[in-house]
This record gives sequence, C-alpha cells and structure tokens, in this order.
Amino acid sequence: KRRTLTPPFNLVNVMNKKNAPDPSPAKPANQPKAGLEIPERTAIMACLREAGRPLTRGQLAEAFAIEDPKTRQILGRRLRAMARDAELIRNRRGSYGLIDKMDLLKGRVIGHPQGYGFVVPESGGKDLFLSAREMRAVLHGDRVLVREVHVDRQGRREGALVEVLERANRQLVGRYFEESGIGFVAPDNKRLSQDLLIPAEDKNGAGPGQFVVAGIVRQPDKRRQPIGRVIRVIGAGLNADMAVEIAVQGHELPHLWPAALQAEVGGLGEAQNAADDDRRALQDLPFVTIDGEDARDFDDAVYCERHGKGWRLLVAIADVSHYVRPETALDAEAQRRGTSVYFPGRVIPMLPERLSNDLCSLKPKVDRFSLVCELEIDATGRARRAAFYRAVIRSAARLSYTEVAALLAGANDPQKYGALFKPLKRLHALYQVLHATRRQQGLIEFASLESRFEFNAEGHIAAIHQAERNDAHRLIEELMLAANVAAGEFLQRHKIPALYRIHDTPAAEKLEEVRALLAQLGLALGGGEEPSAKDYATLMAAIQGRDDAGMLESVLLKSMPLALYSPVNAGHFGLGFPAYAHFTSPIRRYPDLLAHRAITHILSGHNAATFAYSAEAVTELAAHCSLTERRAEEAARDAIQRLKCGFMRDRVGERFAGMISSVTAFGLFIMLDECYVEGLVHVSHLPVDYYHYDAITHSLSGERGSKVFRLGQRLNVRVARVDMDERKIDFALIDG
Repeated sequence: KRRTLTPPFNLVNVMNKKNAPDPSPAKPANQPKAGLEIPERTAIMACLREAGRPLTRGQLAEAFAIEDPKTRQILGRRLRAMARDAELIRNRRGSYGLIDKMDLLKGRVIGHPQGYGFVVPESGGKDLFLSAREMRAVLHGDRVLVREVHVDRQGRREGALVEVLERANRQLVGRYFEESGIGFVAPDNKRLSQDLLIPAEDKNGAGPGQFVVAGIVRQPDKRRQPIGRVIRVIGAGLNADMAVEIAVQGHELPHLWPAALQAEVGGLGEAQNAADDDRRALQDLPFVTIDGEDARDFDDAVYCERHGKGWRLLVAIADVSHYVRPETALDAEAQRRGTSVYFPGRVIPMLPERLSNDLCSLKPKVDRFSLVCELEIDATGRARRAAFYRAVIRSAARLSYTEVAALLAGANDPQKYGALFKPLKRLHALYQVLHATRRQQGLIEFASLESRFEFNAEGHIAAIHQAERNDAHRLIEELMLAANVAAGEFLQRHKIPALYRIHDTPAAEKLEEVRALLAQLGLALGGGEEPSAKDYATLMAAIQGRDDAGMLESVLLKSMPLALYSPVNAGHFGLGFPAYAHFTSPIRRYPDLLAHRAITHILSGHNAATFAYSAEAVTELAAHCSLTERRAEEAARDAIQRLKCGFMRDRVGERFAGMISSVTAFGLFIMLDECYVEGLVHVSHLPVDYYHYDAITHSLSGERGSKVFRLGQRLNVRVARVDMDERKIDFALIDG
C-alpha cells in the first residue's frame, strides 16, 4: 500500500505573483525520496490553495518532488478522479484548479417537460435556471457544474453549464415510435424532455406505440440528441403487471438478486435459528402477529400482561441482523434497495423471500430469533422503564387486522381464540390507554387516503376502494410507536452513530398560507409562529364532522415538511416525540436494520467508539435511505396513477360526484367520492366568464357572474378525457 503525502509545502515560486507567467513550483522542504509516495487528495487541494492559482500535473508533480514517470502517471489518474468527483476542475489549458475559487456551483438538474430546467445547488441557496439550449447537453437528475451568468430584478439566477460530473440515467422507459423511418423512444418520465434516438439495428423487435426499456448508449451533448438501444419490450396494453413493470424500470428500482447474494442465501438454513446461550427463551409466552390478510412477512409480534396497576409490554422484532451481516452481498443489496417497495398486487422486497417470508418471519408455531423491546407502562400510559434483549420466541398465532377488530368489537366468538382471548383483550386495554395519553399530549391523526384495488382475472381494475383503518391497525401502530420511541431514546443515551426519524416544524410561509385559508372558514390554528403538535390536534378535532374535513386535513398535511432520516436527533414534530427511530421493520427498511445493529452492539458490552459505522458513514446512509424511501414512494404513486387512468379510460362520459380538492389559476381538481380518483376541470370548461384566482382563499371567482368555486365545495362532473401518456384525467362540470 502506497504511503501518502500531507502538507506543509514550500511553494515560493508558485505563490509569488510577480514571477514569470508560468512558474515551476519549488520542491517541498524535507521531501522523502521521489517516486515512492502519492499525495492525498486533501494534500493536493491544500497545495493548490497555497499556490493561489491552477497548476498542471507537471507542476504538482514537482511540488511533491515526484520524478518517477510511473508515479507521475498515477498522480495524473488521481487528478482525473478528483475532477470526476468534482473536487477539482481541469481548465482548457490542462491545469487543475479549486472549484470554490472559480465561482462554480455543483448541483442536480431538475428537468421541466417544456425543455428548460433548474440546478439545485448542493451548497444550498436559490436554484439556477437553465435554458432549453443549456439543457440540450444534460438530462433530468444529472449532477453538473454550472456558472452563474445572470440575476434578474426578482433575484432569479440563471446558470450556464460548465461540465457534467455524473450522469443519472443509464436507461429509461418510454414508448417506441417511428417517423420517416427514424426510430425513437419518447420517455415516460416527462422531466426527460429529449427523445432517445434508436438506430434501426437496435430496436430489438419493438413496434410503434409499445412500451420499452431502452439503454442510453450515448449521452446528449449541445449538438446531438441521446442515442440508445431497446433492451426489452414491455408491451402495448395496460394491466396491473405492466403498470408496475413500467414503474420499476422507469425509477430503476433494483429488483434482480445478484449471483453472490443467491449463493449466500443458499447457505442459510434452519440450523442457524437454533437457540443459543445468549438469548432469553420466551417460547412459552403467547406472542401473536397481527397483519393484513395478504401479508407474508411478519416482522413484529406482541404480548402484554398486567404489571401492578400498569402493564408489561413485549414487542418482539425479527432479528434480521443475525442473518444479514455487514460486508456481505446480502447487506450490500439490502442497503442498495433501502426499503421494500409496495405496489398494487406486487412487492419488490428489500430481502430475498428465503429471509423475508421464512427464516426471519415470525411465523406461528416456529422458533424464531428476535430482538425484544420490553416496556413497563404505568396506568397513565407512560413508559417507566425500557429494556432491550435478544430472545427466541414462538408466535402462538398469525392473526389479521380484520378478525382482531371484529373480535374486539364483539363480532367474533371469543371461544374460537381460546387462551389467546384474554391476552388480546389486555393488548386492547393497553392500546386504549396509550392512545388516550397521546390524544391528551396532542395526537395528529389524519384519515387514510390510501386506495385499495380490486382486480379481475385479466389483471385489470374491477373497483377502487378507500383503505379502511380499524382498531386493530391502531393497536399495532400504537405499540410499534412505543417501541420506536424506546429505541430512539436508547440510541441517544448511548451516543452511538445511528439513524433517527425526524420531522421538522412547518415553514413560516406554509403556516401563513394555512392560517389565511382557515380565517376565511372561521377557523384558527393556535401556537403563534411556532405551533405545536397539540395545536394541530386541537384544530383537527374542531373540523371533524364538517363536509370539508377531508379537504382541510389534506391542506394541513401538505403544510408540513416530509419526515426523513438523520444522524442528528431533531425530534419528530408530527408524532410529538423528542426522540424517535425506526426499529420495528428490519425486514423491509434498512434504517431499522441499522438500529438493530447499534442496539445489539451495545448489548454485547461494546461502546460507540468501537461501532462498525462512523458518524460520516451514518450521515451518508441517512441521505441514501431518505432517497430510496422517496424513490419507492414515487414509483408506487406512478403505478397507482397509471392504474387509475386505465380504470377511468373505460368510464369516459360517466357522471360522478366529488369535492374540490385543490384550486389553481388554471382550474379545479376534483376528488371523486366513489373511486377516490382525482382529475381536473380546466378553467376553460367552467361557465363562460373571466375567472380570478385567490391564493389566500383558495378560490376562483367569476368577474361578471356570481360564480365562486372554493376548496371543499361539492360538484358533479363528467369524465371528459383520459390521457394515458400524461397520466391525466379531465372532467367537465355538469351543474355549472
């Protein structure tokens, strides 16, 4: 392994600005023998900073007294790598300079369907506008280096492309077309505004109008469009399988298992699940799993008993960390995926089925390794003590939300559940106390807007229903929240690098918009400039029973920032918890697996200093896991919207009742009551008038007539048009 050089330097000639225009740097003092050492990246950057100007490879070699030709070549490779990683930039003269000295900005491109785009600076600050001409050389998602070239009177910045640092798109999904003998793929992602040219010999049997997966052979530049080749033909129709496949390919979701991983999984077996001396034997406790009817991976089981005037709660979570070890192919792939992705009728799992649905799954009547969170909860619903330990459990039953809810409501025969009936009643009693306590503290509880699809034999949607939550859902949710809070507090107490689930307070401008709308409706959000979760909960309670309650809940939800993962605990505003970490779903979320590793590390008698993950590594994982979570959500949303469009395409001309869910300057978005599908009534389809949009009151008002359309207003509409390519649904107003 090569040794590396570090500062200081003796660069008198380089720093002397009065010297000749192309000075040669002097050799650093006390330099070791030439040809033996390569400078670290930090040393190279320090050298350039001290020089005060860009330097060529030769000048840098002399500065570090590198005379051996092979070593100089290695230095050249390091400089090119630093330029590739945007640590340096190589100018037209072949010199390397510091990016921050050249007033250049690194960022990601956000494309717009109309051809222009923006660059979001990595260092923060306002986005830079990229004209359609600048966008010709890049695609949405590319990492670029730009220079600010103009600022208009409103403070909007315009940028010019300097260099493409990293290409984001290796392949894309779109529809194949041919015009005048030229083949091309129109990307399904409308932020990719350039068509991908396909040579005739690379169309791979694709026919006009078919969805295809195309690889990008040559990226675009300022003079040429991107060129690609068809990798696979998806098809021309649309059913659930196709909608999911388009989303999987379009978002480049990892879905194939590497060969090295399959070899590792093949070596796993039940023998590795045999009890060991390090685990508590809890097989005699009647743990139960409560999940959806179609669930196959059971990663949590619960049990509770009375403890004095309170309860002793045990939340057993599948010990995935026992099987998925760091620096294995299994771990690398789990980290790459970050999360399981749930589509209608299909799951892209984070772990192979051998683990997720078998060895790690807490199946009934089978011994399984678990990591247990034990909580002593008093009569008021407050956790007085928390402990974590490894154990072996044997789930007594696999129950569904529907049957448990029916049992608790008295609709199921208790005798059917035998000895499990009393433990289930205790779990329900504990849930009621926990839930009541959180309500007193300020529970923000939004109604579920999740859709549930019913498919026919051909894979097409037969009906769309709203997913319903019952007391069994809320029971499990409450117990999982308690365990996640305990995990967050444990990690914080031991100061070990870990991922916290954080949720920031709403931004000031969002609060201002919400309060303006509420004032128009005779409502108010308390808390002044810094409302608490309890203030939101009070408002939520006040709007229950109103016709526009669902609409108002949506507005309040949109006023809040997204939750994300962070190495720094900043609390969770929406849940009202000072410390919170994801712990209860390691089968489907990588952050939970990391929490298990951290907790197990402490339980094994080690401290934070010897943990396998540094603070820097956890910071990178926080960004990665937040990104994979968003990717999964966007992919699922795309598939669902495509399926809804396919469902409504067969209903053009039909009439539906709905509510105005959003008001814009160009029209009204309507959410249908019957099938929970949203579409647009364009302003041109409203009664003839000049309409004016009021952002404060979320309304469109006619200038001559008295017609006013407001958020939450009920309307009857007709399905006018469905655009499958744009995934948009247009409605026409019936009752004007």
